[in-house]
Amino acid sequence: QVQLVESGGGLVQPGGSRRLSCVVSGGTFSDYAMGWFRQAPGKEREFVACISRSGIVSSNADAVKGRCTISRDNAKNTLRLQMHTLNPEDTAVYHCAARNSGDFHSIFRQVNEYDTWGQGTQVTVSS
Repeated sequence: QVQLVESGGGLVQPGGSRRLSCVVSGGTFSDYAMGWFRQAPGKEREFVACISRSGIVSSNADAVKGRCTISRDNAKNTLRLQMHTLNPEDTAVYHCAARNSGDFHSIFRQVNEYDTWGQGTQVTVSS
C-alpha cells in the first residue's frame, strides 16, 4: 500500500519562503497523479496545487498562483511544493495526496478525487 510522508513545514516570517517535500513509498510513484492540499483550523481542506504523472501538466489554486511551484522527481519518489511570499493566510497543515491514474497527463483538483493522503506538515506564517 502506498504511503506518503510530508516534511518541510515550520514557522516562517511573512514574506518568507518554504519548500515542502512528500516522499512516496510502497508503490510506483510514476503511476500516481499528485496534489497538495491544505487545511487551516476550522476550515475545509482546500486545493493548493496538482501535477500529472508525467510532471508536464500542473495547476495552482488562485490563492497561491504566482507564489507556489509544484514539481516531482520520479527517480526519487518525491513531490515538492516551493512556496514564497508567504502570508499569515497561508498558515495551515499541508497534505500531499496521490491518485492512481491511468492517464499520463491528467490532473485532479478535488479532494474526493484522491485515494491516499499523508498526515500533513504544519506551516505557520507569523512574525
